[in-house]
Amino acid sequence: MASYQSGASGGGQGVAKAASDHQDDIEAMSPKRAAEELGRLAEVLAQANAGYYQADAPIMDDAEYDALKRRNAAIEAAFPDLKRADSPSDQVGAAPSEGFGKVRHTVRMLSLGNAFDDGDIIEFDKSIRSYLGLPRAAPLAYTAEPKIDGLSLSLRYEGGQLIQAATRGNGETGENVTANARTIADIPTELIGAPEVLEVRGEVYMSHADFAALNERQESAGGKPFANPRNAAAGSLRQLDAEITRKRPLKFFAYAWGELSQPLADTQLGAIERLRDLGFSTNELTQRCDGPDAMIAHYRMIEETRPHLGYDIDGVVYKVDDLGLQARLGFRSTTPRWAIAHKFPAELAWTELEKIEIQVGRTGALSPVARLKPVTVGGVVVSNATLHNEDYIAGRDAKGGEIRGGKDIREGDFVQVYRAGDVIPKVADVDLSKRPGNAVPFDFPQVCPECGSPAIREEGEAERGCTGGLICPAQAAEKLKHFVSRAAFDIEGLGAKKVEAFYGDPQLPVKEPADIFTLRERDAANLAKLANRDGWGQTSAKNLFDAIDEKRKIPLSRLIFGLGIRHVGEVAAQDLARHYGTWEAMARAIDTARPAALAHRAADEAAEAERRRADSEGRRARLAEARGKAVADCEVPEAASEAWAELIGTDGIGPVMALSLSDAFANPEERAAMDRLLPHLTPLPPEARADDSPVAGKTVVFTGTLEKMTRAEAKARAESLGAKVSGAVSAKTDLLVAGPGAGSKVKKAADLGVKTINEDGWLELIGQ
Repeated sequence: MASYQSGASGGGQGVAKAASDHQDDIEAMSPKRAAEELGRLAEVLAQANAGYYQADAPIMDDAEYDALKRRNAAIEAAFPDLKRADSPSDQVGAAPSEGFGKVRHTVRMLSLGNAFDDGDIIEFDKSIRSYLGLPRAAPLAYTAEPKIDGLSLSLRYEGGQLIQAATRGNGETGENVTANARTIADIPTELIGAPEVLEVRGEVYMSHADFAALNERQESAGGKPFANPRNAAAGSLRQLDAEITRKRPLKFFAYAWGELSQPLADTQLGAIERLRDLGFSTNELTQRCDGPDAMIAHYRMIEETRPHLGYDIDGVVYKVDDLGLQARLGFRSTTPRWAIAHKFPAELAWTELEKIEIQVGRTGALSPVARLKPVTVGGVVVSNATLHNEDYIAGRDAKGGEIRGGKDIREGDFVQVYRAGDVIPKVADVDLSKRPGNAVPFDFPQVCPECGSPAIREEGEAERGCTGGLICPAQAAEKLKHFVSRAAFDIEGLGAKKVEAFYGDPQLPVKEPADIFTLRERDAANLAKLANRDGWGQTSAKNLFDAIDEKRKIPLSRLIFGLGIRHVGEVAAQDLARHYGTWEAMARAIDTARPAALAHRAADEAAEAERRRADSEGRRARLAEARGKAVADCEVPEAASEAWAELIGTDGIGPVMALSLSDAFANPEERAAMDRLLPHLTPLPPEARADDSPVAGKTVVFTGTLEKMTRAEAKARAESLGAKVSGAVSAKTDLLVAGPGAGSKVKKAADLGVKTINEDGWLELIGQ
C-alpha cells in the first residue's frame, strides 16, 4: 500500500486454515453474495485509501489492506462479470490534501499488483512470457528489491536543479512538498551529469532508531506518539511548516523514475546504479535474478534479514530488468504489467471479543462485525474484525460443513485474530477453555436493526438482506453517499457527513438524489435559512448551492455510476456511456430488453432447480433443456431479444450486470427516483477519442489466434485508437478480426454482413 515499489506466503497452521476457509467461502458464493461483498470491499477500501494517503491516519495496516484487496481480486476472478466500476483493483492512492498546492504528474505514479505466495510469482513470470510471446526456455531477467514501507515521493530536476517534489496523491495529481523535501539530507538539491529533465521516484521513510527517539521526544513534550515509522514519516513530510520537517529524521531511497529527457540505462538495475552514481541512496539489497527460482530465493534471504535492517519493509518487489520489455509490456489501468510486490506473511494474536454488532450496507446486506478488546497484531492495533455471516459465526461454511472444528463464536470469547492475504482482520479460532460460563450462542437478527423490516435469507445465499429498500435509512443514506462520492457527482462541500446531516434534517431533508438539486429553491422558501445554522454562513451556503449547480451538467458515465445500481461500477458505467451515448438511448434499450432479462432469469432459476435434482450423468443435457424450455415459455419478443443481446454484448457488461440494470429500471421506486432526478440534469455524452483513427468509434471483435501480437495487446491497441472492443458479434459490430482457428463468429459475421479481416489486414488498417 505504501509505495509504487509496491500477498503472503506461509504463516503457520492457523494462517493456512483461515486461507482455506476463505477459499471455500468464495467457491461457495452466489453471484448475489459476491456482488454485495464486492460493494462492501469497495467502500471499506475507499475509506482506507483516504485515511492512509490523505490523513496519514490509517484505519488498517498494510497486511489488512492487502488482504482485503486480495479478497476483492479473488472474487472478481471468480465472477468477472461483477467487477465494479469503482473496483479497488482500479484505484491508486487518494486525492491530494487541500493543505498543499497540487502537482500534476507528467508520468502517472502507479501502485503495484501483489503476490501472496510462491505460486503467484511463477504465474507472474508465465503471464509476462505469455504477453510477450516468449517461450518458457527463453532467458528473462528480473530485479528484486526490498519494498520500503514509507511514503512515495517524486523529485523533478531540470538542468540538474531540484525544482519540485510531489507526493503520489491519486497517481495523477499529488501534493507539492518541495520545501519539505529540500530539508531531507538524502535528497540532493543539485545533480552533476544528470539528464536535462529527470524525475526521480522513491520512498521517504524513518529508521527504527530514529522513530523511537522521535516518539520519546513527542511524549516528553506532552505530544501524542506516532503509531509506526510509516505514519511518522508521512506526517513529517506533509507538514505545512517545512521547519518541522527539518527537525524530523527522514530518509529517502530512490528506486524509479518518471519523465526523462534521455534514458538512464538499458536495464532496471543499470538505471538504479546510475541514480546511485548521481548521489541518491539506493537499496544495497537490490539484485538481478534469472527467473522465479532466483527471485524467490532472494525473497527468502531478505525475509530472514528483515529484523536486522533497521527500517520497515513489507515485501520484495520484482521488475522485468530489460527496459525495452517494460515499455512493450506497458500498464494496466493502475499497475504496470512488468512488476509485482511479493508481500510478507501475516501474523496472529489472541484477544477478547466484547460484542458482535450488525451493520447494514448500501445493498441491504446484514454484516456481522466483531468488536474486540484492542490488541496489537504485528505492530498494529486491531479493534474490529469481520465475521462474514451467520454461518461463519455458527462454525459452518456455506455448504454446511464445519469450520474451526465446528466451534461457534460468542460474545465474551477469547478469539484468535488473523491478519493475512484474504479477509482481514478475521476471527480465525476460538479458545473454548476460556469461554465464560454465561456465554450464549449469538442470535442472528431476523429483522433489520435499522428499520425493522424483515431480514430475509434467500435460498443459496450466505447473507440476510433487509427488505426495506428505500425506507431503510441505512440503505438510503448509503446510496446518497455513493451518489456524491468522488467517482460519481463529487459535489464540493457535500461529503458523507453533510449527506448524513441533510438526510436527517426535518427542515431541509435530502432523501434521494433529486432532493440535492432542489436545495437552493427549498432553502429560499424556508424561514430558517441554511446560512443561519451552526457551522454554516452566507458564503458556505452559497458555495454549496453553486457547487450543486455546477454538477447539473454531468458526464453520462458519472450519472450512471452515481445511481448505485448493483454490480455497475465506474468502468462499467463508462462502457455503457460509450456504447449508448445518451441516457435516453440506454434507458430505452434496457426497457426494451426487459422481457429477455426475465427470460434469462427464468432460465437460470430452472437450471438451478434442475441442478439440485440432477446427478452427474446427463446433467449438461438436462440443464440445457431446462434453460431452453424456460426461455421458450417466456415468449420473448424479437426486439427484446435483440436489445438484450446488444446489452450483454457490450464489452464489460455480462448477464448478471445486465439483469441488475433491468431490475433497477423496472423497480417502480427506483425508476421514479431516476425520473425525478433527470429533469435537473444535462447528461453529457462521452468524449470522442482518437478522432483521426480509422477505427475510432467502431465496434471491433477479435477471434481466433493472433500470431503477431497477443490478444491483450490487440485489445489495448484498439481501445487506444478509440475503438470499442466487444466479445460478441452482433448487428452493431463494424469489424471482425479473425486469426487461425476462428470459429462460429466468422459465420455469424458473414450472415450479418460484418466485414472480416485477418491480422495482417488489421495491422495495415491501424498503420502498425
